Amino acid sequence: VNHHNPAVTKLSYTRRRLNCMHACADTSKPETDIAARQRWMSVLARADTLALEAACTPLMPLPATRWLRRPETGLVMLRGRMGGCGAKFNVGEASVTRCTLRLAHATSNATGTAWVLGRDARHAELAAHLDAMLQEPCYAADVQREVITPLARSEEHTSELQSPCNLVCR
Repeated sequence: VNHHNPAVTKLSYTRRRLNCMHACADTSKPETDIAARQRWMSVLARADTLALEAACTPLMPLPATRWLRRPETGLVMLRGRMGGCGAKFNVGEASVTRCTLRLAHATSNATGTAWVLGRDARHAELAAHLDAMLQEPCYAADVQREVITPLARSEEHTSELQSPCNLVCR
């Protein structure tokens, strides 16, 4: 598929939209698996913004959304436990950006939420958008294939390279 040809992009978007309208009309769909959602939200939150934007390219244009909470940045307290008894203590503070949105088409009730470390509003917006799309059967397979699987694979590869047995002291 040539994603740079506007006619092909428009056709694939129209096809996805029609499939979505049909799938969303099915009220017998099961609830989203919580563990699966936790996995994909984790992948989206840890991904680099540029990698996330690049991974979204085949899905463009993304479906329209309505803001429930625009991206906002704040601080959260990081807590830890120490010693054998697990006494809690404050490690410090970290900046986070959060947002919440809903897919705009009338048959959807999918609400996307994102909390990302740092002050990158675009990262939070993309993560929330993809979270909402992953909850809709008509978009879920495409987003898993084009975004989540490659980002998770890249993350696994990076963590393998950084593991102690692969580090070389110079």
